Amino acid sequence: MRKKVTVVGAGNVGASCAARIAQLELADVVVVDILEGIPTGKALDMLQSTPVLGVDVTLTGVNDYAATEGSDIVIFTAGFPRKPGMSRDDLLWANYEIVKPTVEQAVKHSPDSILVVVTNPLDAMCHVALEVSGFPKQRVVGMAGILDTARFRAFLSQALQVSVEDITACVLGGHGDTMVPLVRYTSAGGIPITDLLDAATIDAIVKRTAGGGGEIVKYLKTGSAYYAPAAGAVQMAEAILKDKKRVLPCSTLLEGEYGIHGLYVGVPVKLGAAGVEQVFELKLTAEELAALQKSAGAVKELVDVMQPKLAEVRAAAGRG
Repeated sequence: MRKKVTVVGAGNVGASCAARIAQLELADVVVVDILEGIPTGKALDMLQSTPVLGVDVTLTGVNDYAATEGSDIVIFTAGFPRKPGMSRDDLLWANYEIVKPTVEQAVKHSPDSILVVVTNPLDAMCHVALEVSGFPKQRVVGMAGILDTARFRAFLSQALQVSVEDITACVLGGHGDTMVPLVRYTSAGGIPITDLLDAATIDAIVKRTAGGGGEIVKYLKTGSAYYAPAAGAVQMAEAILKDKKRVLPCSTLLEGEYGIHGLYVGVPVKLGAAGVEQVFELKLTAEELAALQKSAGAVKELVDVMQPKLAEVRAAAGRG
């Protein structure tokens, strides 16, 4: 029997996720959205591409979560996108009101699933998914560092004129402007980038990486990035579905690692069939650790704002 993945949200990110999962023949896909006809039409269009692609998967678009029953993974992409001048923080309450009910419905029908959160502000929405689902932390994970690292690698590849495959990098921290690209752990074919690029060039690339999402919003004007976020989410789904034990930077709940307690922050993890199977704690310099903790502080500000609502969720579930 093939695996099953539900994608919540039939917008640009969700549709791109569904199409990529199908193209890689990873699982049958259910796309669910409140908009009547949109998920059904998009899924039917994708289904009709499978003979051309030579893949045997089923794609279904629905408005009812009953069709999502028994999903192995649920990817949450539904939410309001960023607009020019809007920070991820501005999205907090609007997307809280979307993530909470969609998680409730998804876990009702797929109680053994692993939840992959893409909706922004991502790290804060992971907290919502964790509290609403009542799942162990290993089964609620956010797509953060993969996207940030991909941007970093892409810009470095352009600067060095080498294959992206040969760029190894790691970006830690909250998914936003306070992310922490680790230059010390970055190389091209095993050669430290500090041996290949001058400090000013590296600093410019680090700055561009931190503002990578905003740069795309500026150009699109009425939307935000979706191809790269979808590719990142699907890489996570593949690692889980195939139990690949990939070491990937993801947003996970830290409980003392890096001196951070009770917050979702992007760090390297081992991702396999059980979800987040291990958190890797890198040896950071005092400066790097301070930057990571500052990034975690930005996440904490949002989580603190939500605490009254999250407390209500816990109380309603008898976990007060």
